[in-house]
Amino acid sequence: MKDRLNFAVIGCGRISGKHMEGIAKNRDRAVLKAVCDIIPEKMDGAIDKYNRFMGEYIKVSKYRDYEKLLLDPDIDIVTVATESGYHARIAIDALEAGKHVVVEKPMALSIKDADAMIDAADRNGRKLCVSFQNRYNKAVKKTREAYEAGRFGRMLHGVASIRWNRGDEYYSQAAWRGTWALDGGALMNQCTHNIDLIQWFFGPVDTVYAQTDTFLRPIEGEDTGAVIIRFKSGAIGIIEGSVCVYPHNLEETLNLFGEKGTVCLGGMSLNHVETWKFGDGIDTEEYIIKNYGENPENVYGFGHAPLFANMIDGVLEGKALHIDGREGKKALEIILAAYKSSMTGEPVKLPLKDFATTDMK
Repeated sequence: MKDRLNFAVIGCGRISGKHMEGIAKNRDRAVLKAVCDIIPEKMDGAIDKYNRFMGEYIKVSKYRDYEKLLLDPDIDIVTVATESGYHARIAIDALEAGKHVVVEKPMALSIKDADAMIDAADRNGRKLCVSFQNRYNKAVKKTREAYEAGRFGRMLHGVASIRWNRGDEYYSQAAWRGTWALDGGALMNQCTHNIDLIQWFFGPVDTVYAQTDTFLRPIEGEDTGAVIIRFKSGAIGIIEGSVCVYPHNLEETLNLFGEKGTVCLGGMSLNHVETWKFGDGIDTEEYIIKNYGENPENVYGFGHAPLFANMIDGVLEGKALHIDGREGKKALEIILAAYKSSMTGEPVKLPLKDFATTDMK
């Protein structure tokens, strides 16, 4: 059995650097063997980032056609970091080729495609991991420990706020951004991590009601959205997302309110505990705030390395993935239900049988 897995990265845009970092920080069990992009300069830049992380020169193969890359029998795991609208097709092709797959969020832009990805992983006996790396933040993990220990008591309501700014220049950098075919709007792109977290703490969803609009940005998708979720437990979730906050990013917060506890997380990407109140007296707010905060250099945080480590554990040791395809689909389903609700003006009951961003056209 192998003790070191060969990775390939398909899509060498901005987020690929975090995939390079995730592979490099697991260098004892992982190595980058190949990259793929239709733009050669992007491949060169991605390889340079990887070698800087490694501190040495590693020879990496380059492909402009991902189907040719998938023919390489030495590649064990493919990470898909392309535009969102291409995630499903590439991931399914990789799974059918016998590769394990890490796919960037969102895993797909339709329920049908997400289900097809999960089916392809199951049929081929391959691992499919969705990159919701914020679950690995120290502050989030500590909160999850409290949740699993029952310290909140009954969960009552939660609020996820993403108050960011993405100006016209952000969207003009790439024609696919903000389109229904390849991206979606603020809820699908900027808010998906926080939506994943709120559902992780409150459980299965019953209904979703939403209002969205495009106030300022030159995009097809929404630049502002408000969502109300009724969970099957009876708890209520509120999601507020915007890329129109003036003049720059204001905050990303996740507020959890239970019968016996309150936790508020904030920071650049939910990396800080801002409020920690529990009635059991096990720990103090001052101690938690001091010891469970991180200061990342950007909104991507530090979670990719442990996410990749979990994927490697899954492949080498058969361990369960923390965020497999079924788990990764949950946030997608909420967002697509929100889009359908905003289109119809009615609450949408889950499970959502089928809906796609392109249905919004």
